[in-house]
Amino acid sequence: MALNLKNKTPDIRFLDEMRKVLYDQKWAEKAANQELYYMYRGLRKRKGLRYDITIIPPKMLGKEFVKTKGHYHIGNYGEIYIVLSGKAIYLMQKAISKSDFQKISDVFAIKAGKGDIVVIPAGYGHITINPSKNKKLVMANWVSEKCKSDYKPIEEMNGACYYYTVKGWTKNKKYSEVPKIYFKQPSRTMPKNLNFLNS
Repeated sequence: MALNLKNKTPDIRFLDEMRKVLYDQKWAEKAANQELYYMYRGLRKRKGLRYDITIIPPKMLGKEFVKTKGHYHIGNYGEIYIVLSGKAIYLMQKAISKSDFQKISDVFAIKAGKGDIVVIPAGYGHITINPSKNKKLVMANWVSEKCKSDYKPIEEMNGACYYYTVKGWTKNKKYSEVPKIYFKQPSRTMPKNLNFLNS
């Protein structure tokens, strides 16, 4: 879905909102506040769903690749992402319960490129990483208009249960239980019916 964003005003995620969730805290403490990524929300609406575009320029946050802040969904909502250009890594984690986010029962990642489609299952917290040092990531998503994001659990845990750094995947030691990360493949076709996103 091609859209002209020139006359659209994005929400901007700044470093000051992200310092707590970064791996390289020495860098985070000293780095000047700066723009990290751009969110164009509600560009299209269809059958109770909202279409957004997010642009993540390449950047190193100290030793860690730039990423979204990360959140869980309040309620039983999934989400679909489509990579429009660049490359992305989607990290998904499921807490052992809605009252204990320190223990993770499942964590996996999907590496995706242009044209790839990734479904975020209901109940999973997720972050998106731009693993490139020179290409911006442009991605779209479909999500229910009723879906609200909860950033608090990941913020309180200083990030997701894994960080993607110059040395690869690094466990976040603040979590008390973290299984080994595994990898899945993206899809190349959109689901014919997106009604499941409203459940």
